[in-house]
Amino acid sequence: MKYSIFKYMMISIFFIFVVLIVIVLISPTLYIKTSNIINLLINNEEIAFSLILSLTTSLSAVFFATIFGIPVAYVLSRYDFKFKNLIDIILDIPLVLPPIIIGLSLLVLLGPIGGNYLAKIGLNFVFTRLGIVMAQFVVCAPLLIRSLKIAFSSIDFKLEKAAMTLGDNHFQVFKNITIPLSKDGIITGVTTAWARAMGEFGATIMLAGATKYKTETLPIAVYLNMNRGNLEMAVTVSIVMIVFSILIMGVLKIYNSNQKRGVTQWF
Repeated sequence: MKYSIFKYMMISIFFIFVVLIVIVLISPTLYIKTSNIINLLINNEEIAFSLILSLTTSLSAVFFATIFGIPVAYVLSRYDFKFKNLIDIILDIPLVLPPIIIGLSLLVLLGPIGGNYLAKIGLNFVFTRLGIVMAQFVVCAPLLIRSLKIAFSSIDFKLEKAAMTLGDNHFQVFKNITIPLSKDGIITGVTTAWARAMGEFGATIMLAGATKYKTETLPIAVYLNMNRGNLEMAVTVSIVMIVFSILIMGVLKIYNSNQKRGVTQWF
């Protein structure tokens, strides 16, 4: 009897929370007519600009996050060295720090402190699209590194050691053993980091600003239209982001489920 009460209580809380999240996600679609959404998506240049800018900057940010993230995660998962735990903590700080604080720190670093030096070599981050990429990179890279570190740590080091005893060097082991065995974790990490970069707002608006048709990513488009009182437009952009998130997480879940079942092709 006690077990039944516990089970029903847990299931009830589960369904209440799921219903709450579903209501939150679908609420924007209840405010605006479907025909108006379609009309705005087809005819509104601002949404198209924001979508293209968000895609290009987020993909660039994730590319650089992957380039830096794989070596960093590999070192953290494979080597022991002094101050390793401290460095690990430092790399995790952006995960819990408000993005607007990260953006402010970037603004100070790439503006008053180092802006003049960077400008001499043609790099301008403040109020530019390059600033968007930098903000998204700093925010999504720690998330990717954490996922990659878990993926690398899950590999049995004995497999890598066995390959070395057979004559492979460290790079060959990394390429032929480590990367293939951690493929699922890498795909999950990169995809999650990309979704996080697409939704980045706080750090972006601090470093790159919120200029229409210049640094207007999808989240900033919501912010600008809310400030102008154009709720219908803001809601439409929000729906675009919600649909994108659902698609990304849905594809990722399907991929992971198929991999666990040993399915290599989707039907």
